[in-house]
Amino acid sequence: MALSLDREAYYRRVRRLYGNWQKGEEEFGAVDAIVVSVGVDEEIVYAKSTALQTWLFGYELTDTIMAFCEDKILFMASKKKVEFLKQVATGKGGDNANGVPAITLLVREKNESNKANFEKMVEALKASKGGKRIGVFSKDKFPGDFMRSWNDCLGKEGFEKVDISAVVAYTMAAKEDGELQLMRKAAAITSEVFSKFFKERVMEIVDADEKVRHSKLAESVEKAIEEKKYLAGADPSTVEMCYPPIIQSGGNYNLKFSVVSDKNHMHFGAITCAMGIRYKSYCSNLVRTLMVDPPQEMQDHYAFLLQLQEEMLKEMRHGARLCDVYGAVMEVVKKQKPELLSKITKNLGFAMGIEFREGSLVINSKNQQRLKKGMVFSINVGFSDLPNKEGKKPEERTYAMFIGDTVLVDEDGPAVILTAVKKKVKNVGIFLKNEDEEEEEEEKDEAEDLLGRSSRAALLTERTRNELTAEEKRRAHQKELATQLNEEARRRLTEQKGEQQIQKARKSNISYKNPALMPKEPHIREMKIYIDKKYETVIMPVFGIATPFHIATIKNISMSVEGDYTYLRINFYCPGSALGRNEGNIFPNPEATFVKEITYRASNMKTPGEQTVPALNLQNAFRIIKEVQKRYKTREAEEKEKEGIVKQDSLVINLNRSNPKLKDLYIRPNIAQKRMQGSLEAHVNGFRFTSVRGDKVDILYNNIKHAVFQPCDGEMIIVLHFHLKNAIMFGKKRHTDVQFYTEVGEITTDLGKHQHMHDRDDLYAEQMEREMRHKLKTAFKNFIEKVEALTKEELEFEVPFRELGFNGAPYRSTCLLQPTSSALVNCTEWPPFVVTLDEVELIHFERVQFHLKNFDMVIVYKDYSKKVTMINAIPVASLDPIKEWLNSCDLKYTEGVQSLNWTKIMKTIVDDPEGFFEQGGWSFLEPEGEGSDAEVGESESEIEDETFNPSEEDYEEEEEDSDEDYSSEAEESEYSKESLGSEEESGKDWDELEEEARKADRESQYEEEEEHGRSRKRKAPAHGRHSARSPGRSGGPPKKKRNR
Repeated sequence: MALSLDREAYYRRVRRLYGNWQKGEEEFGAVDAIVVSVGVDEEIVYAKSTALQTWLFGYELTDTIMAFCEDKILFMASKKKVEFLKQVATGKGGDNANGVPAITLLVREKNESNKANFEKMVEALKASKGGKRIGVFSKDKFPGDFMRSWNDCLGKEGFEKVDISAVVAYTMAAKEDGELQLMRKAAAITSEVFSKFFKERVMEIVDADEKVRHSKLAESVEKAIEEKKYLAGADPSTVEMCYPPIIQSGGNYNLKFSVVSDKNHMHFGAITCAMGIRYKSYCSNLVRTLMVDPPQEMQDHYAFLLQLQEEMLKEMRHGARLCDVYGAVMEVVKKQKPELLSKITKNLGFAMGIEFREGSLVINSKNQQRLKKGMVFSINVGFSDLPNKEGKKPEERTYAMFIGDTVLVDEDGPAVILTAVKKKVKNVGIFLKNEDEEEEEEEKDEAEDLLGRSSRAALLTERTRNELTAEEKRRAHQKELATQLNEEARRRLTEQKGEQQIQKARKSNISYKNPALMPKEPHIREMKIYIDKKYETVIMPVFGIATPFHIATIKNISMSVEGDYTYLRINFYCPGSALGRNEGNIFPNPEATFVKEITYRASNMKTPGEQTVPALNLQNAFRIIKEVQKRYKTREAEEKEKEGIVKQDSLVINLNRSNPKLKDLYIRPNIAQKRMQGSLEAHVNGFRFTSVRGDKVDILYNNIKHAVFQPCDGEMIIVLHFHLKNAIMFGKKRHTDVQFYTEVGEITTDLGKHQHMHDRDDLYAEQMEREMRHKLKTAFKNFIEKVEALTKEELEFEVPFRELGFNGAPYRSTCLLQPTSSALVNCTEWPPFVVTLDEVELIHFERVQFHLKNFDMVIVYKDYSKKVTMINAIPVASLDPIKEWLNSCDLKYTEGVQSLNWTKIMKTIVDDPEGFFEQGGWSFLEPEGEGSDAEVGESESEIEDETFNPSEEDYEEEEEDSDEDYSSEAEESEYSKESLGSEEESGKDWDELEEEARKADRESQYEEEEEHGRSRKRKAPAHGRHSARSPGRSGGPPKKKRNR
């Protein structure tokens, strides 16, 4: 047969069975032989007979009789099953070679009465010991003719039957390592299904306020085990439910595993869920209570329940009696909460294995059996019929709590939990108070229309008071953070004071270290320009001397032809010329004499006897200098990129083909100019991306600061983004952000094609895109789960919280910035934006004013030498949600009406940190007077410099300036009214207006001439019915003068 049998396990377990039988303890001492008969019954899930078969052979064998006699074992089964059993029957060295009796195999005839075989088995039973008493499993009764005829045969012979269920169960209870491995896997699958499916589904139901029946929810759990993503990598064909999931809520609770989920709708209170999953015939069990918005009393009872479970785990040691474990738990209840004695479950658990519940090994007050190392129990503690004082509806007045786990009995320490699902109040509590308040506020808004003015005013007052309370809480927390921030920053800067910054010395560009290296070329002797490519040097004649200049000293060159001459102009770097920001140390001795530029002239006319024109040397020099300069700059740029690159460890390749892998991904930034697809594979200590062209990019797990998974919900791409601790090199550039993505829909839409809302093609395309999104999301999630399991959760992927996202422009374009648990990110646009929250010192909001639609956000880092990050054009509607988020992250924020010069501010702080903190530190960003919220009457100059007290005229000018900045439209319209004249003039045509403008220009010109003391004065003639007005007499602002 194709099925294989583990012979070693069979021999080992039969030896254990015979060993216990020979000891003769309890019922074993009263039997002469053991008979196990198994028929066919689809309805029987758990039976001791089938459990013993599975334990010995690994499979259930229907229509099979097993007789264990003193010196032989007989198996009677169909021909195929006998072939299977021959694997253990043909042992080497004859009888008892493996320490077990010899096996006799009898083939069952389907159509015959099997009388001859029955007689052989009865003879063997009679020959075993006394031959009178046989051990059977009295509860196991299988239907069918074969079983009936066998039982009749035994009945005629007059054997006395003894039930040995309990002693066989105790023999099988202590698990071997192989069995424990299967039970651990079963427990892991149960935990996965509960955490990733059931708990998430309940959260969705509560969030959406859905009405779902308990029975429907239980069915969905049963369907979930058909999906591989919830099975921790197990084959779905090896996984089944131990029993239909039991979900109870709304006052109707029965804390047993024999009940069925009813058809009532799930009530949002205490929701108990019990589920058990069986993997390769071995069971596991898990019980949890989810609490929606639990009152304090419910939380206290739940905490006590956890305490009882902890006590039970401590008591469950090798050698302890089950009744003592039960008694220790009850003692705790009597001492601490005696009123709950009547509410607690009657038993506290049972042994588990191939059978879900072992009736002879139940934790109660009467069971004298002792625990053994390797036994696995389902422990379950619960309280039922607990009154809820805050409950108003009938289903809210009583509730129950039930928790349970699969545990392993250890030799020394307490029992080990195998179902590692978190169960503290914060993990199982769903708190909805904030949302309820929002709903109440919405109801109040609706009520306003039905109430009178006085009632509406009262409602508004109450709402405002509540909102102010929330704002005050936020301010109080921010005040605490401000004090803490200044203290920590002062301490940090003091520690850093002793550390001197080591500035890397710039590489000196010396052409020749000694004169002997100068080339001896004819061009040099002939006083022509010569370029030495080897040493990247230009040798030029200066006052008749060949002088070398390194290519790095040349800023730029230009060549021009004027008449008969060609001119070559060479400009050099020198102090005072435009340099890059970090190139100030290029001159070791700035006081020396520098050459700024040299110009050479050569004739374009060929002199008699010469083969070439003199200007050819300048033309060649121009071309070669450009080439050498380009090559030098490219090399310098590459070296600059490589500066500071931390050498990474080598990637350890896992040759196993089952590595987590994602195919058909694009990488950003691109390896080459064109984007290329490739695959991302997780290995032992890092990822490797391999493009279709064969390019490889390795990212090690220990170099990843943030791993972000951006799902495709509301996006056109699905992204895995890695923000690295140290930059890596690929494509000749260094990168700290690398991402892998794939497109999930059409990024561009053809507007030319005819589209209709109900077009079949469009509907089909939308359906296909939805399916594609779901498929990609599932593939990426599976990849992430496998990677987290591979790295033992050292690498954890963060998912952005889209509901907390806000729009802003960190670079040139606006994008959606979303917080994760430890960063603020945008991964969909390029370049990406990642800010680590732990590195942030404080956040400052700029341009926060009532009449502005947008404000800016400045992020100041704890490393003051790092440039601040600015996010522009954030909608003002996002201000409060951002404040709430920052406050919850314990980040200090401030706000102001003007934009600050952060480069100067940070330089001032770094230059004199002690002075900065002596003057109050970051408190200078706070508006004057706490709670004033940057009063409208307060000018920008007063906020910026408190010691500056402007005069009234200056103040007015500043107000005009601020008006000009922030309300230019209003000013332009006002100014245009003044310049165009009174209301009478507003209806003039363009010709008249142009004439008036010319007249005004002439007037201003005359005024200038008078000021400079010129004698000639011309009077401008009046035009039409309006006389010219001098600017001084006008009621509006003076006309602007035009310089001619």
